Amino acid sequence: MYWLRIYYVLVMCWLCAGYVLVMCWLCAGYVLILLILKNIKKENKRNKMFNHKKNLVIVTDNFLPRRDGVVSFLNEIIPRLKSQFHITVICPDSKERVSMSGVKFVRIPLSKKVFGDFQFAKFRPSKMVRAIRKSDIVFSQTIGPIGGTGLFLGQTFNKKTVSFIHSIEWELFTKAINHRTLKRHVGPLTKRMVRFLYNRCDQLIVPSEQVSELLLSQRIDVSRSVIHLGVDPNRFKPLEDRDLRIKERERLGLQMDDFVIGYHGRLSREKDIFTLLRAFVHLKKTNPRFKLLIVGSGLPDIVEKLARREGVVHIPATQHVERYLPLMDLYVTPSLTETTSLSTLEAMSCELPLVTTKAGYIRDYVTEGKNGLFFPMKNSIVLAKKILYLAKRKSQRDLFGKNARETVLERFDWDKTASKLDDFFKELTSDKL
Repeated sequence: MYWLRIYYVLVMCWLCAGYVLVMCWLCAGYVLILLILKNIKKENKRNKMFNHKKNLVIVTDNFLPRRDGVVSFLNEIIPRLKSQFHITVICPDSKERVSMSGVKFVRIPLSKKVFGDFQFAKFRPSKMVRAIRKSDIVFSQTIGPIGGTGLFLGQTFNKKTVSFIHSIEWELFTKAINHRTLKRHVGPLTKRMVRFLYNRCDQLIVPSEQVSELLLSQRIDVSRSVIHLGVDPNRFKPLEDRDLRIKERERLGLQMDDFVIGYHGRLSREKDIFTLLRAFVHLKKTNPRFKLLIVGSGLPDIVEKLARREGVVHIPATQHVERYLPLMDLYVTPSLTETTSLSTLEAMSCELPLVTTKAGYIRDYVTEGKNGLFFPMKNSIVLAKKILYLAKRKSQRDLFGKNARETVLERFDWDKTASKLDDFFKELTSDKL
């Protein structure tokens, strides 16, 4: 009986020890499972945050159907970024509404105010507030009633605000108007407004180091990133079919033995079309085979002068400018102010030799004697001499043209631009993760 009790106690102790061990094992397993689940949940949350598409609100005073560098930039970049972001575009309303798949639009009515060749949108912050509040990034292209207001609202709501510097506004505004008194006041006022808005941005994107240094010289001391613009070389390319080129030129009233000087873009005062026109008049006196092909729309007084001049073929602004560039023999950029000048790059991509001013970033990618020639701003006499020099030297024009296209292929690509913008925006918002 005594041994039976001992045996019973030993069995119970063994069972209790086994029970304790099992419970400890179960508890340890349970804790391990909780830790694993917690890590999985944390990782899923982190992945979800990384994979979550940010709300990118683009604010711009320039948009289709208007044709300029800002519009070309947006037309190329938006389709490339919309898979990475929820994109909303706040832009001017127009009779010809343009839509993009997967992109939301907030349209601001146009006012009756016209500045140069530009029609302002109305001041309607109430229509912009909802989109700005929901945004992660406010990406401005301009500082007009839409772009400037968008930046101000984004800064007020503590959103990440970024501005792409497409133009030097104080230069653009002063050169776009003729009134002397206005010129004196517009420049300083514009600088103050630009300084106020840009210095409150989180980042500025500039198309070149030169623009970055210019902003710094105007006491705009905010973080800046250089992202070059691009060109679609498959769209802008030379026309190899000689018979088709002859046919297309004849359709415009241009003969194969005509020497066609070309320009495309806005017809505004800062583009200085009048200098090009004066040079053309001088050349026309030396040889009637000189012709001038202008593609673009703008100020009525410029359009009227082009219409009155013999030997000028004027095509209004079109979304198919690539059809006309290969019909030119030489391209001229007479601009007084530029940042990158997409129109010049598009011409270079079509293997056109250049005669250009040293406006903006042009002086960095055009090399005198390699892919083009420079002339002083507003100097129609020197411009005419440079054009005449190249008109007499076809082999040199061909060499300049080939070098021009190589420059574009090596340095300017929209896919690279979009990829850098994508990385830029992700890094900008990474501190929210």
